[in-house]
Order: sequence, then structure tokens, then C-alpha cells
Amino acid sequence: MSLLAQGSRQVWGRRGLHQVSRLWGAGQVVGEGVKRLEEMPGPSTLTNLLEFFCRDGFSRIHEIQQKHVCEYGHIFKSHFGPQFVVSIADRDMVAQVLRAEREAPQRANMESWQEYRDLRGRSTGLISAEGKKWLEMRSVLRQKILKPKDVAIYSGGINAVITDLMKSIHTLRAKEEDRETVTNVNDLYFKYSMEAVATILYECRLGCLDECVPQQTMEYIEALELMFSMFKTTMYAGAIPKWLRPFIPKPWREFCRSWDGLFRFSQIHVTNRLQEIESSLNSGEEVQGGLLTCLLLSKELTLEEIYANMTEMLLAGVDTTSFTLSWATYLLARNPKVQQSVYTEILQNLGKDVVPVAEDVPTMPLVRAVLKETLRLFPVLPGNGRVTQDDLVVGGYLIPKGTQLALCHYSTSYEDGYFPTADEFRPERWLRQGKLDRVENFGSIPFGYGIRSCIGRRVAELEIHLALIQMESPKPREKVGKRQHKEKKKPNSIFLIGV
Repeated sequence: MSLLAQGSRQVWGRRGLHQVSRLWGAGQVVGEGVKRLEEMPGPSTLTNLLEFFCRDGFSRIHEIQQKHVCEYGHIFKSHFGPQFVVSIADRDMVAQVLRAEREAPQRANMESWQEYRDLRGRSTGLISAEGKKWLEMRSVLRQKILKPKDVAIYSGGINAVITDLMKSIHTLRAKEEDRETVTNVNDLYFKYSMEAVATILYECRLGCLDECVPQQTMEYIEALELMFSMFKTTMYAGAIPKWLRPFIPKPWREFCRSWDGLFRFSQIHVTNRLQEIESSLNSGEEVQGGLLTCLLLSKELTLEEIYANMTEMLLAGVDTTSFTLSWATYLLARNPKVQQSVYTEILQNLGKDVVPVAEDVPTMPLVRAVLKETLRLFPVLPGNGRVTQDDLVVGGYLIPKGTQLALCHYSTSYEDGYFPTADEFRPERWLRQGKLDRVENFGSIPFGYGIRSCIGRRVAELEIHLALIQMESPKPREKVGKRQHKEKKKPNSIFLIGV
């Protein structure tokens, strides 16, 4: 049987040579052993509807992902409302897809995001934009926040927030009977994350960790809490056809209300900073600042584009830091031997009562490995999405151009074939001869890969690394290993060495 292929693109990666076929069309014969989408297994539309709409599947996407892999294999298809998706849960297949991407990869279907922006006359940001506009925005934003050396300047602002976090921890501990446990730690990390992200994005403090939180900040917190409940709302809004909205209006209404609150808050703080800059310029003063100041002065982005990007980066930044920090401290509390090793590493490299900065982080490979292992076990999102820009043959199936792909990172993170004893918290798996192993492992890529990877990765890592180091740092009068360790199923009560 002949191979009617337009050509093949060979992509060289660290793990070998991958060949990705580019074909004229899905209707042609593509070669021996290549199957069509009709032959791909997967759950029925009815099964998906029952799972997600009747059994709260949006809160259990990671579980459903694992279940489907067990039932249908590492590549399967599904219908989600009007959307058709091919899910890929194999490390090598994921690598094949990502390494074959074009200059401007296309995310999974975000029609509901675009529809809201069209409805309100708002610009897209880096998360929601596509094509040339996305490329232009990323080229502007990457100059300030993509490289470790670029984000190092934010150490001072982040450490100031961590100081307030530590005070809050001590205050909460003092109120407990054992004077050690920190309860409801998720809320505390949520506030820390908001404050740290705002310090970088808006160049101001919000007072999230103050004893008396300002009213405007309380409204902001409420908007963010609504935003974090928006994930399910987004999924519902995207799954319900437009003609059904008059009969099921709540998901779309809440979706729009969430975005309204976020954009409103960003506009207030961007405008405040713009007025401060204008005042300084009018007074003949030198203007200094970070990312927002740079964007406002350079005018490489319009004001609407700045509003959109500040809003979307806030959306991504707060969740990543708070969620991951909760799980990291929880896992350390459950694994006192690892916690002891982290403590020792900090003591040897930093000493006592020394506030860490970005330049100190590379000297502590175990601290960095703790973060990598936490993100492997508990990625912020269970997967990533793409839309194919060419016809591809993946896993023996012809996937036509324009097909939505779900890259199932949660499932690949728990494959024993990729990560021996995958259910266990073992940060040392990321170390090689005492140093952080930099070899790419597509089984766990929580920040994505390539040009469309998370642009705020370095900022999030710095916020978490500095917080972990300070919370685990040796303090006077503290003796390591004498505290009783308690095990919890969720990260809402923790013990920390040195806090």
C-alpha cells in the first residue's frame, strides 16, 4: 500500500529522533498500519455527559483521566458537548506532538474566553491570544519575566511578603493548643500568593496578610475566590451550546461575572500605576519600576492589552503558587526524613538567619527537587491542550489538522514505567550526583514545553523556592526532629521545621 504523504518532518530531541508525518488530508490512504479516528476507542457521548454533568466530573478530571487510560489505552477519543477531543496519555506521544509544534502553537478550544472578550470589547492576553498577536505579546513580556536572571530583581519584594507570611504563621500557631499546628493553611498560602503576585504585576502591596485586610482587597479576594471556582464554570460554559444558554443561563452568567471582577481590579491598579508614572514625569523625576512600569513606558502594548495580560497572568500566577506551596509543605510534613535533609541542605548552604535571594536557590538542588516532585504528584492542571496545525500520525492513528488534543500530564506523571514507585514522594529521583537533573522528562511537564510553555514559570518557582527555604530555615532555639508528626489527607494542617 502506498504512502501518500506530503512529506515528513524529522524532529531531533534529547531522547532521540521522532518522525511526525504531515499529510495532505484525512481522507487519503496513509500507509500500512495507520488507523483512522473512527477506529480509535473512547467513552461514548452519553458516558461523558453522565460523568461530568451528573457526577461532578469537573472536580474529578484527574480521576476520570486515569480511569479512561485504564479502559481505553494511552490514546483515546471523546465528545465533550459540541467538542471532539483526542486525549494522549503517553510520554513519548506527548513529546512527539510538542516537538513538532510550529512557531505559534494553538491552545485547545477557548471559544468561551474569546466570546466574553468580544462581548465586552476587551483584548485577549497571553493565555487567550493566538497566532501573530500571541507571538507579539510574548516577545514583549518574555523580556522581563522568562529568564531566571530577569526575575531575580523581584527577590526583595517577594521576601517582604514572606516576612509577613512568617508573622501570620507565628500568630496562627500561638492560637493553637499545641502552639505548633497551622490550620487552614490553604487560605494563608492563597493570601501569600495574591500578595506576592500583586507585588510583581501591580508593583504595590494589597495588605492580604494584614490583621485588618483593606476593604478593596477583601473584594479582590472574593473576586479571586470566584475566579478559582470558575474552572468548572469555564468547562460548563464551553460545553453548553449557545442555543441552550437561555434554558441553562447560570454557567455563562457566572463565567462573565468572574471575568468582569478580574478585569475591573486590574484596571484599577494599572490605572493607579499609570497616574503615579505620569505624576513623576510631570515633576521631572526619574521613573523606576518593574514589569508594569516597563510596559506602560514602552507602549509596545496598548492599554487594553496590558489590562488583559495583567488579568490573565494573575489568574495563572495565584493558583500555581498557592496550590503548589500547600502540597509541598504537606508532603514535607508527611515525610520527616526528607524534611530533615532539606533543613540540612539549607543550613549548610545558607546558615542561620540569612534571608535567601534568587542567587541562593541554585545552591540547593534538594529544595528545587522538592518542588519538581510536588508538581509531578500534584500538577496544578491535570493536562494541557493543543489544536493540531497539521495532519499528524500519533500512536498509529491519523489525527487531522484542527483536532483538539488533551495532553494528559497527570496520567503520565503516575506511570511507574516513567517514574518507579510513582505514588511515592521521592524528590531524590530528580537528582543526579547531588545536582538537579536537567534531562527533559515529558512524563512531568507541569509548566508545559517549548515556546508556549508558562511564561510565569520562573516567577512562580522563585516565590515557592524562597518561601520553602524561609519556612524550613534553621532558627535560634529550634531543635530539629523533636516535634510529633501528624499525617493528614489534605494539606490543611502542617508542621514546619524552623518556622
